[in-house]
Parts: sequence; C-alpha cells; structure tokens
Amino acid sequence: MTTVDLRSDTVTKPTPAMLEAMWSAKVGDDVFGEDETINQLEQKTAAIFGMEAGLFCPSGTMTNQIAIKCFTQPLDELIADQTAHVYRYEGGGIAFNSGVSTRLLNGYRGIITAEMIEPEINAENIHYPHTSLVVLENTVNKGGGSCYTLNDIKPIAQLCQDKGLKLHLDGARIFNALAHTGDKAIDYGTYFDGISVCLSKGLGAPVGSVLLADKETIKYARRIRKVLGGGMRQAGFLAAAGIYALDHHVGRLKIDHAHARILGEELGKLPWVSNVLPTETNIVLFDTVEPANAVLAKLAEKGIKALDTGKHRIRFVLHLDVHPEQVEYVVEVLKEL
Repeated sequence: MTTVDLRSDTVTKPTPAMLEAMWSAKVGDDVFGEDETINQLEQKTAAIFGMEAGLFCPSGTMTNQIAIKCFTQPLDELIADQTAHVYRYEGGGIAFNSGVSTRLLNGYRGIITAEMIEPEINAENIHYPHTSLVVLENTVNKGGGSCYTLNDIKPIAQLCQDKGLKLHLDGARIFNALAHTGDKAIDYGTYFDGISVCLSKGLGAPVGSVLLADKETIKYARRIRKVLGGGMRQAGFLAAAGIYALDHHVGRLKIDHAHARILGEELGKLPWVSNVLPTETNIVLFDTVEPANAVLAKLAEKGIKALDTGKHRIRFVLHLDVHPEQVEYVVEVLKEL
C-alpha cells in the first residue's frame, strides 16, 4: 500500500547527498567555539539575512525561547498573535523561562498589524507589565501557511523602533514565505532584532535552527543556550546538513507549494469538505463536515497520514519527501472518500 505522510514537513529524511555532506563534515567542540562546520553555518545563515551573527540550536523552540529571554526581563510582556507557536506550542516556555506575560491579538490568519499592536502597548504604569517585545511568525502555522510580506513588516518594525520595543521573527518556515512573496532574505536584517531560522522543516535537515541577531545579543544567547542544555559538542555533522539544505533545498520549495495548491483546489470541490483556507505555501488547512478524526481514520486506511488541528479541521503539509505521483494518489483517495 502507498504511504504518504502529510502530518508535517518535519518528517523528512536526509537525502543521500545530504548524508554524504554530514559524513564528510569537519567537526570540533562547539562549546569551545571550535566546530568549524557549525561556525560556517552560523556565518552563512547570518549573511543570508543581513544579520551580524548566528547561534546553532537543536530546535526552533530553543531559538525562540532564547530570543525571548534575550529581549525581555521578568515582569515584561510580549505581544503576539493568539495562534503564535511561541505561545501555543512551546510548552509555556515564555512564562517558565523568562517570567514574561503575553498579550494576544486576533490577527487575520495569524497576521497582525501595527494598527493592532499600538493600542496594546502598555503605558509606563506600576499596575501594568512593561511591554518590551513583539513576536511575528512567518509563515503562520495555524494560519495555513499565511505569509507576512516585507511591506507588512515595515510599519510594525517602525512602530517597535518608535516605542523602544524589540522585534523577533519566528521564521519556522521563512524560506517558504520568501518563495511565495519574492522578498529578499537579506532585507529582513533591516527590520528584526532577532530571527529564528528553522532548517528541519521544508529545507529537510534532520535537526536544527539558527538564531540570528547582533554580535552582543548572540554572545548572551550562547550563555542562555548553555543554561538550557543546548551546548552541543561535535554537532558539525548536523550543521553540515543545514548548510547542504541552504545550498540545495531552498529553490525547490515552490514544488511543495504547487503540490499544496493542487490538494487545496481538489479539496474545494468535495462535498464532505466545508471550507478550505487559502493555500499560499506548503500547508493546507481544511474543514470537514463530519468530525476530523473520522476522516483521518479513513485516510489512514489508504496509507495517508495527516493531523487534525480542531474538531473539524485537518492539516496537510507538503514537503520534499512527497512526490508528484503521491500527490496524484492523495487526490484520487480524496475523491473516493
């Protein structure tokens, strides 16, 4: 039976060429700053986004949580959309790691604006937490892969600068956003104080994210990473996969987007589907007439794996291990349900 795993773009396996790059990596002790492959990855990623420095971490959750710790103090407050990964899916880390409260906004498919943010910035008053940080997510997971463009980001960055706030980007699928919008990665460094770049989703690396910021912030971030248990030793084998992904897998992301659009269009024609969110990148979110778990059980019988994100909502995520013939198979199964 054909198996198609649409649960997440985190399920990808390293390609043979990526494995070869990993095996041939030059490594050292990264806690001592001596792993040249990690150093190369950090410098390379920072240069791509026009930032001064980078820090390689095991996960995007760690890079986000380190950034929040760097940009806030206990009793502060950050602003984010109510769907934000940093709030919903990082285990309560904002409160646990940083002692910070969260002001949640209701953006459109996770996209918030400067006009929404400004009235939520607290005045200096002993009764209120100090607003110190805004966190954006690109693409927005719960928004069905919705994207910020640089034109969306510019007024938010200007507001943060005017109000003395830091601006961090959870760039879990930032290269998917860039593939869709056509914006240039290097321009992002103009607007953000911190950027988390995930390598283990659409880019297909097995492990890792890179936190980008200025040199002083990264120096402090390195200390926080150590405290959180993220100081790795000969991790250049993992960094080599990230370098390979940046060199070879960015350009192919539009293939995943095309596959997602095919599934989104087909789902929109089916009587058992009540709604399909706009499909911009590699995520397809759709609502079902019957409970989602019942639909998932039927899909599983045909070898198709997916996740529910609500009682009547299902998520498909396309990635480099889903090939055209598998997309065709999924379309046929969907028509038969």
